[in-house]
Amino acid sequence: MPRNRAFHTSSIALLALIATGCQSVGFGIANAGVSAPAASVVYDPQRNLALDIYPPAAPANGPAPVVVFLYGGSWRNGERGQYRFVGQRLAQSGALAIVADYRTFPRAVFPGFVEDAAAAVAWARAHAAEHGGDPQRLYVAGHSAGAQIAALVGVDARYLSPHGMKPRDLAGVIGLSGPYDFEIDGYEDVFGPEAQWPQAQPINFVDGDEPPFLLAHGTGDRVVEAKDSQEMADKLRSVGVRAELLWLPDAGHIAPLAAMYRPDRHPALLEAIQTFVNGQSVRNPPAAASPAR
Repeated sequence: MPRNRAFHTSSIALLALIATGCQSVGFGIANAGVSAPAASVVYDPQRNLALDIYPPAAPANGPAPVVVFLYGGSWRNGERGQYRFVGQRLAQSGALAIVADYRTFPRAVFPGFVEDAAAAVAWARAHAAEHGGDPQRLYVAGHSAGAQIAALVGVDARYLSPHGMKPRDLAGVIGLSGPYDFEIDGYEDVFGPEAQWPQAQPINFVDGDEPPFLLAHGTGDRVVEAKDSQEMADKLRSVGVRAELLWLPDAGHIAPLAAMYRPDRHPALLEAIQTFVNGQSVRNPPAAASPAR
């Protein structure tokens, strides 16, 4: 079998494993050969929540940008050890990468996991310099449910306020395949009474005091509608907030994770992230047209 075809087949197999019940096998493949984090730190001793730290792979001229990554898992699943490959890839891109755990259901319900994420972000701001990071260039990123959590940290000031921070203290938010205005039917156990569902929608809190956003979404996503990213970008832009939107043509929900595993699958994604965390504008490939709203 030609090498490029073998790569394509193995990538498809990996995605299928992660997207289905065989996640332990899929993540095992993704993390094969990936080094352990340089350090693991308990950021919330009361709840025994920890984060993993991945320093930039190559020395930089000065402190590196900091990216706190929040994994997905439908607010019910996930642990930081499964995402070593993401931490390593972000570090290879020149960032101080931090992969943080947060409480999932049933250990916590909304908004507990968002509060955990805000605490991890505050820890990163306070301690980034100790690990070669620049606390003034602090980004929060997430995939799927993690993108919803990251977005809420970036738009709803109530989460960072207890830590003496505000959304504009962030250099940016990176959302991958994220739900920002979504149907909660089926997740009532996670989000509680219907009266509080609007509090879980990041789009409801956009008012102009947000940091820049980079939103990436596969146009073939059948788990989270791609229009969520379009509508979130439109809302941010309507109040004067910079919003970069990257479409991954015909790609599905797990595509951003595939790009972290093998960047050649969707090279535009890591290029966009690296460009964004360096404070530059992302150029969306012309072929990646917006899906119908």
